[in-house]
Amino acid sequence: MYQWKKFEFFEEKAPSAVLPEEVSGTITCCTSGRGSVSVGCDDGSVSVLDRGLRFSHGFRAHAGPVLFLQQLKQRNYLVTVGEDEATPPQSPVVCLKVFDLDKTEAESSSETSPVCVQIMRIFTNQFPEAKITSFLVLEEAPPILLVAIGLDNGCIYCIKGDFARERINRFKLEVENVSEKGQLAITGLGFRVEGQALQLFAVTPASVSLFSLHDQPPKRQTLDQIGCETNGVTMSDRLDLIVGRPEAVYFYEVDGRGPCWAFEGEKKFLSWFRSYLLCVITDQRSGKDTFNVYDLKNRLIAHSMMVGDVMQMLCEWGSIFLIMRNKRVLCIGEKDMESKLDLLFKKNLYTVAINLVQSQQADAAATAEVLRKYGDHLYGKQDYDEAMAQYIHTIGHLEPSYVIQKFLDAQRIYNLTNYLEKLHERGLASKDHTTLLLNCYTKLKDVEKLNQFIRGEDGIGEHKFDVETAIKVCRAAGYHEHAMYVAKKFGRHEWYLKILLEDLGSYQEALQYISSLDPSQAGMTVNQYGKILVEHRPFETTEILLGLCTAGQDSSKKRTSNDTYLSILPSPVDFADIFIHNPQAHLNFLEKYVARVKDSPAQVEIHNTLLDLYLSDNFDFTSMSQDNGNAEGANVSSAESKGKSSVESSNKDKERDRLERFNKGLRLLKSAWPSDTEHPLYDDDHAVVLCARNAFNDGLLFLYEKKKLYKEVIGCYKNAHDHDGLIACCKQLGDSSKGGDPSLWKDVLNYFGDLGEDCSKEVKEVLTYIERDDLLPPIVVLQILSRNPCLTLSVVKDYIARKLEEESKLIEDDRKAIEKYQEDTSIMRKEIQDLRTNARIFQLSKCTACTFTLDLPAVHFMCMHSFHQRCLGDNEKECPECAPEYRSVLETKRRLEQSVRDPMEG
Repeated sequence: MYQWKKFEFFEEKAPSAVLPEEVSGTITCCTSGRGSVSVGCDDGSVSVLDRGLRFSHGFRAHAGPVLFLQQLKQRNYLVTVGEDEATPPQSPVVCLKVFDLDKTEAESSSETSPVCVQIMRIFTNQFPEAKITSFLVLEEAPPILLVAIGLDNGCIYCIKGDFARERINRFKLEVENVSEKGQLAITGLGFRVEGQALQLFAVTPASVSLFSLHDQPPKRQTLDQIGCETNGVTMSDRLDLIVGRPEAVYFYEVDGRGPCWAFEGEKKFLSWFRSYLLCVITDQRSGKDTFNVYDLKNRLIAHSMMVGDVMQMLCEWGSIFLIMRNKRVLCIGEKDMESKLDLLFKKNLYTVAINLVQSQQADAAATAEVLRKYGDHLYGKQDYDEAMAQYIHTIGHLEPSYVIQKFLDAQRIYNLTNYLEKLHERGLASKDHTTLLLNCYTKLKDVEKLNQFIRGEDGIGEHKFDVETAIKVCRAAGYHEHAMYVAKKFGRHEWYLKILLEDLGSYQEALQYISSLDPSQAGMTVNQYGKILVEHRPFETTEILLGLCTAGQDSSKKRTSNDTYLSILPSPVDFADIFIHNPQAHLNFLEKYVARVKDSPAQVEIHNTLLDLYLSDNFDFTSMSQDNGNAEGANVSSAESKGKSSVESSNKDKERDRLERFNKGLRLLKSAWPSDTEHPLYDDDHAVVLCARNAFNDGLLFLYEKKKLYKEVIGCYKNAHDHDGLIACCKQLGDSSKGGDPSLWKDVLNYFGDLGEDCSKEVKEVLTYIERDDLLPPIVVLQILSRNPCLTLSVVKDYIARKLEEESKLIEDDRKAIEKYQEDTSIMRKEIQDLRTNARIFQLSKCTACTFTLDLPAVHFMCMHSFHQRCLGDNEKECPECAPEYRSVLETKRRLEQSVRDPMEG
């Protein structure tokens, strides 16, 4: 392994220290765990040291030397093996003790010692005594412990159970027989726990064995025919057995020997620290010890230093402790990642740095930073391809603009394209990245890669580029086919149609595409691009709109839920804007819709729009839709090629079309306002304005008559000077017996009075109806007609004569009525005088109201009627019997007085 590079990834944390004076004996063993280091000596004492290797406390564990120590991890137990005194002449007894370091018991001296929860003799009659060569404790599910004791005779004594409760079980394991006795010693042990499987590695100088303890009885398997000496065995973090021999270090798994690392030298101590293999190697020639830290994954020596005579090696508090024979302690710690990387960067060992951060499971950001520096290093050396390979590994952590800025030069466009492709593959590309990548493809004219990028999406999950940006870039670069493919694939219908209509002029294909969409999407796209489609393909566009708005409904088919069905369909009103430059196509569309759908929810709005189109005086006749297919263009061009006669013919066509539209408008006004309904299926006020603005008298007359605006009706005839029509209208609308308004005759008479021309015939006919209904006094008639200088007295001669005769009769009737009233008045005055001067005797014995016998309290009136007071109620001032007659007299009086004040009304 001389080719492995050496680094100083570890350092001495402080100058070497010396163990405290309290550790007075010769060190025989030590252990660490749970934040402390325990040292066993040949005098039987155990010293517990804290983090600074200061003496914390100590106690005498055994009477003789402490042979082995192990600090448990799950519980603060210390397991010891040592010699204790026996009664002479017996030899010392080897005992196993378990101390609870969390509990202490008072002793006779000032010192305190932890509670010993169990003392056990290791050797019994069934388990003969031998020299202990290795010792290991496994913590199973608390409180179960498994103790393995390796002997020099090839046996392993196992003790398993709850030591505190003395519920234990002993059994013995034996390795394969070896001819030489010295080759039988168990020099190393290692437990491997994997799920429910419990296995024990056992190493002798001549073999490596594996015992399956979960089997009963345990099964032994020989993994190798070579072994090692004491302290040359440890376990890796992957639970592989590591065996150190002078020529190499061997790894063993459950199925046999694994990797082998040729580290030469006698392996005095082996241990595993984090991901490093720790070795204390003794040089056979110089006899000096070397401490090496191997990073096997990255194939480097992380630390190497010459040390003294090492007696023990421990790992605790994230550091490595080497205890020398002279009781000096060397503390070695790993440098932080930043320091190690700086060391590698100075030597330009970027590959090693990358492997290091990846092997030590550094966070992704730290790894990306190393890759960035490596990429910068390669970029500086103008190795652009390899630099880009490193930058690609930083995607997701390094800002893409950092890399893009370096490769914007046209000579490095291939590298930039590669980087942008990776950005899109990982779904981290922005709109700008998509734009840049597509621009790279177009500049390189790499249609194959453009196809792969655009068409390579599988359609599953989220796409890896910004769709709208891709469409814009492809469209701007002239790759319309690619832009349309993306737009269609990802449902960007507006972009697909924009390219077809604005760039390619494929109107028919656009219409076919719209027809393939579902109704909601088709409606949106037609609304957006309908103006262009109507301009170039009005007939086909109208058919698509009809399909959207009717969904195939026919007027001959009646649906029970028609209103609900139609309410979910688009309304023709929604598409009014697209016909702004082609009213003829709009008219055709609405006419076809009304023919198919009789009860649309938008009937009022549709009828209003139809009336606008029918009555429009500035209708562009030349923009007619393609009602007869595509022959319209030929007809228009042919018409433009003709001379003056063609222009005159066109004018006639326009007038004929206008009259036809007016007739359609009148039919719509009448059909949409049935006689049995109060309100029409259109805005009647809006219709009146339309008819008036476009001088559509037939429509105005119909609307005025339906709205009972009779004066406006005759106003139309007045404006047209249609005297016959005016009188005929008054005959129809002025007949009070048919609900008409007789006052219309007054307006007609005023009209003829102000006419200023001879209209004797008409006036005579009007006077006939005024006289019949007695609408005006003769004097008023004369005043009105006197304003027309063209009328003679002969017009009114007969009328005046009849009226004078009638007035004479009325005067005679009035004279007779006056005489009667005077006579009645004289009689009444006499009665009043009699009432004032003479007494009245009331002799009625019964109530006039209820006809019961009159009793008190009673009320008597001067008219000789008498009533019980209870029968009158609150009205005691007038007689109930005579009150109606009295009120009639008062009303006659009031009417006469009114007649005197205003004789014209009479």
